[in-house]
Amino acid sequence: MTTTKRANAAAAQPLSAIAVHVLLALADRNRHGLGIADHVERETGGHVSMGPGTLYGAIKRLLDGGLIEDTDEAPEDEHADPRRRYYRITPPGRRALAAEAAQLANLVKLAKAKRVF
Repeated sequence: MTTTKRANAAAAQPLSAIAVHVLLALADRNRHGLGIADHVERETGGHVSMGPGTLYGAIKRLLDGGLIEDTDEAPEDEHADPRRRYYRITPPGRRALAAEAAQLANLVKLAKAKRVF
């Protein structure tokens, strides 16, 4: 399967909650693995904390699906460390994240209409 077909297939499938968090962490800047985990923990107020197995398993699946890719580019405000592997979201990854966010927004709308909260 070509990279494009693999990315399209991955983008069409529902994302796990961890995958959504990883994509969100990469939506505004390139990050290395620990930077992704730290961002997710900080943004969720500590409700989501990823161990190495969970984090790097999700990264591998997102890489294999073409939703993220390796990059040599560290964020502008961060000194590049050659020992770190940096990641960035791809256009198919951005589309998959947008589709997942739209589904979640619809779910919240339905929950509000049913007075769940």
